[in-house]
Amino acid sequence: MLTKKDVFEFLEAAGIGHGDKVAIHCSLKSIGEIEGGTDGLIDAFCEYLSDGLFIVPTHTWDNVDGEHPYDVRVTEPCIGVLAKVAAFRKDGVRSLHPTHSVAVFGKRAAEYVKGEEKSASPAPVGGALSRLYEGRGKILLVGVGHERNTYLHAVDERLGISDRLSEDGYVMTIIDWNGNEMKSPLFHGHFTKACDTCVNEYYPNYTKAFEHFGAVTYSTLGNAKVYVCDARKMTDVAKMLWDNADHDLCVREETIAF
Repeated sequence: MLTKKDVFEFLEAAGIGHGDKVAIHCSLKSIGEIEGGTDGLIDAFCEYLSDGLFIVPTHTWDNVDGEHPYDVRVTEPCIGVLAKVAAFRKDGVRSLHPTHSVAVFGKRAAEYVKGEEKSASPAPVGGALSRLYEGRGKILLVGVGHERNTYLHAVDERLGISDRLSEDGYVMTIIDWNGNEMKSPLFHGHFTKACDTCVNEYYPNYTKAFEHFGAVTYSTLGNAKVYVCDARKMTDVAKMLWDNADHDLCVREETIAF
């Protein structure tokens, strides 16, 4: 059984400090049995990151649109058990981003998610995901790979990669913690004309380059393989690759040359 002590030892060995900003994508079943279940895992991360932030994506992109509002109080995440638990915990602050919200735990959580309702795309520069770059944050992929690494959408937007967002936008209704309604800006979701699926399915193309340049290292948590990703290093490696690319690097399966 995975214990709080195990989580602490894992984070320390991964080079994560008590004041770091850490986002996570997690397949709970890959870990095995966890002391205290899902809440126990969240508690352990929060306790270790006592001076930092623990960030859990609580995305709703499959449950909201121009007709179906995002209500931060009740709209279910569409991406897994950890998200569904984290979204409604009273000790976290869930952001008002209509499609790519996050639940943030820590002393400065409310400040970190401020302004997310103004997002006009899934992962804009200045948004909660993108700010992992400025904050030198880490992303943990627990039992999943880069196909679930939402931060890489923020990299696409930061680098201005073409053919990543829909041309046609729409306005969404957002309902905040007090029941107040507001409207999003004209919102442009993920869409890539040159791709047969969402480009995230081809983000594993970066794997060898990230490994080579030290942007990603590996560990284990319980029974799960963990990718320990450095947000700034991944972004800088991706920029280098795109600066030298003669084609779109993430619209088909390939190993990106470097």
